[in-house]
Amino acid sequence: MARAWSLRARPQGMPKHTDFAMIDLDQGTLGAGEVRIANRWLSVDPYMRGRMNDVKSYVPPFALGEAMQGGAVGEVVESKDDGIKVGDMVLHMAGWRDEAVVPAAQVQKLPALDVPPQAFLGQLGMPGMTGYFGLLQVAEAKAGDTVFVSAAAGAVGSTVVQVAKAKGMTVIGSAGGAEKCAWVKSLGADAVIDYKSDVPVVKALGEAAPKGIDVYFDNVGGEHLDAALAHANMHARFAVCGMIDVYNSGAATQLKYLARLIGNRIQIRGFIVSDYMNRAEEFYKDVGGMLAAGTLKRQETVHEGLETMPDAFLGLFSGGNTGKMLVKV
Repeated sequence: MARAWSLRARPQGMPKHTDFAMIDLDQGTLGAGEVRIANRWLSVDPYMRGRMNDVKSYVPPFALGEAMQGGAVGEVVESKDDGIKVGDMVLHMAGWRDEAVVPAAQVQKLPALDVPPQAFLGQLGMPGMTGYFGLLQVAEAKAGDTVFVSAAAGAVGSTVVQVAKAKGMTVIGSAGGAEKCAWVKSLGADAVIDYKSDVPVVKALGEAAPKGIDVYFDNVGGEHLDAALAHANMHARFAVCGMIDVYNSGAATQLKYLARLIGNRIQIRGFIVSDYMNRAEEFYKDVGGMLAAGTLKRQETVHEGLETMPDAFLGLFSGGNTGKMLVKV
């Protein structure tokens, strides 16, 4: 019988292992147009924390006691759809489980790019698309811009660093700890801020970008967002896709430099990657070309076994990953 993780209780603050429970799934026989998928790789992403709260949002909350969802890559082992064959590797959103039965219309065959399948959950999947379109479309970043990227060692941030460098920009990344900072530097970042050091981010950014920044790509919020406001140039553009600093606390971000957005005409835009899913071919063509040219690097932090999903998820909030956080089933 298939197994899945469910939410036993809605977390108060930082989630705990006792908030999760493994359940059995009786998948039954396939109906017309359905496929059965043996999941091989499961995605673990910060946005999932928001779905654990019973609040109105752009995606509905996880239902208590039911199988949770998330990105997954798996192999089709049974199909009742002519367009999807047994043996096809597919991307879908029925993660947090070892086996999924879903309508064929809700799965995507993996694009024909020379990468391991799990790459489509990271740099060539939702995180990579978030970084790519957030940087180039939302923030309208261009050659010559100085770009500040928070969580630059994560799946989204590391993609932003590399795409920005490939497009002729100066890049300043922020990461936690010497090892992660060294990796971000190896991706081509012109400067890297260690936010775990004793130097406040606002001071470190001023030293790294004495002429200010033109673009800020925000995965974090909080102190990083405030520092970006403090050093933003005239008509700077901020693309905001995440605020992991407040996902568990729920506390409002204190922004001492918020008023600068008026005089400097700073543009701050929140976005969700689903806004750009209809442009996936454009993303695969451009990023696939960078990959073929050897200008893209990726790194993964892999937990082994379905049982480790809560560990992997909690690791997102303690700096436990470099690059994409994954679970190998």
